[in-house]
Amino acid sequence: MNISGIDYTGLFDWLKKEDLKSWSGVLSKSLPLNLNVSRWGDLPFWQSSLDELPTIKGTKYNVDSTVSINCNKNITTSEIEKIESCLMNLHPWRKGPFSLFNIQIDSEWRSNLKWHRLSKHISSLKDKTVLDVGCGNGYYLHHMFKSGAKRVLGIDPSVKFVYQFYAIKKYIEGNIPIDIIPLKDDDLPNNTDIFETVFSMGVLSHRKSPIKHLKNLKKMIKPSGQLVLETLVINDVGSKALEPNGRYAKMRNVWKIPTPNLLNEWLHDSGFINLKTIDISPTTINEQRTTDWMKFESLADFLDPNDRTKTIEGYPAPTRIIITANSNRHL
Repeated sequence: MNISGIDYTGLFDWLKKEDLKSWSGVLSKSLPLNLNVSRWGDLPFWQSSLDELPTIKGTKYNVDSTVSINCNKNITTSEIEKIESCLMNLHPWRKGPFSLFNIQIDSEWRSNLKWHRLSKHISSLKDKTVLDVGCGNGYYLHHMFKSGAKRVLGIDPSVKFVYQFYAIKKYIEGNIPIDIIPLKDDDLPNNTDIFETVFSMGVLSHRKSPIKHLKNLKKMIKPSGQLVLETLVINDVGSKALEPNGRYAKMRNVWKIPTPNLLNEWLHDSGFINLKTIDISPTTINEQRTTDWMKFESLADFLDPNDRTKTIEGYPAPTRIIITANSNRHL
C-alpha cells in the first residue's frame, strides 16, 4: 500500500501474517486521512521532496552513534546536492544524527547520548516486536532494529517527521521491518498488546492525563513485557507535580511534571511493576542545541540567561528521568 508517496506494503504484509485484522482496518482508514493535504497544507512539498530524492544503488547501512548510509560507487556532485536540498526541505531535524553519503545531518538533539544512557539497562530486544510512541523521525527505531528486534513500529502525529524517516529509509536496501505511522497512542486499536517492549520518550509531560497515557502504554504491552519511559521530572522529594502556568521552557503544551516519587505512583496505579530508575540527568546545551539542520530556538534560548538552573519563566530547568517497568499480567 502506497499512501502519499510512502510505501507501507511491508507493514501491511506483516499485519496480515500476524492476523492483526483490527490493525489493518484502523490503518487502512486512518493513514489516508492523516496523510492528506486537507490536514497538512505542506504535504505535497514534503512528498515531492521524498519523491525527488535520486535513487542510489549499492548502499551500506550502519548504526552507531550516527545512523549512516554510504555507497560503494562514486556519487555525482549533482546527486549529492539534490539529496541535501531535498533533506533540507524537511527542516527542522529534531532527532539524530544521521549521515547520508557524507551529508552530515546535525540534528537539534544528540539522540545518541540518550540511547547510550538507556541501551545497556533495558531487556534484550532480540527477536522482539517493539513500539516507540512519539518516535519523531525514527532515529531510535534504527537502534532498536540493529539491536535485534524482528519488527519495529513507531507512531508520531507529526507528518513531517514521518517523511524524514522515509527519506532515510529510501537508501536502506531491502525492505527492513521498521515503519512509522502518523498516529497518537489514543488512535490505536483496543487489542494492542502485541509488543514485547514499548518505548515512550519525551511524551508524558505533553499529555493532559498522564495516567491515561500510561494505561494506553500498558494496553500495548504483552503480559510481563517491558516499558521504557523517559520524561521530564522535577528532581525533588515527595509526591507532587509542577503544573506550569502558561509555558514551560517556552513550550505551550506541558501539563504536569512530576517528582520521581509521584511518577512511580502513577506507574504503579497504571498497572506496572518492577520499576527501576536508570538515570536522572539535567538536559544540557551539549545535548540539545540549534544547528544548521534545526535553525529555530533551542535549549539555550529556553533558559534564564542569568541562571541556567531555571527556565526563562523561572521554573526548574529541564531534567529527565529514564525508568523501566514491566506490565503486571494480573491487571
